[in-house]
Amino acid sequence: MRKSRFTEEQIVAALKEHEAGAKVRDLCRKLGVSEQTFYRWRNKYGGMEVSDARKLKALGEENRRLKHIVADLTLDNQMLKAINAKKW
Repeated sequence: MRKSRFTEEQIVAALKEHEAGAKVRDLCRKLGVSEQTFYRWRNKYGGMEVSDARKLKALGEENRRLKHIVADLTLDNQMLKAINAKKW
C-alpha cells in the first residue's frame, strides 16, 4: 500500500479547519488533494484527535501483522495434516 504524503496530524488539522468554517474546495486546493480524498479522510478520521488517529494506525498495523501470523500458522497446520494423512 502506498504511503500517505500526509501525517495524521496534518489530516486532523485539515478536518478541524473545515469544521471551523473553511470550504472544502479551498482546503483541497491548498493541500493538493481531491475532494474525494478529503471526504475519505473525513469518514475515517472525522471527530478524532491526533492521539486517536495514531492509535487507529497502530491497531491497523498490529491487525495486519497478526493476520499474517495466522495465515502462516494455517499453512503449517495444513501441511502437517497432509503429511500425517499419508499412509506409510
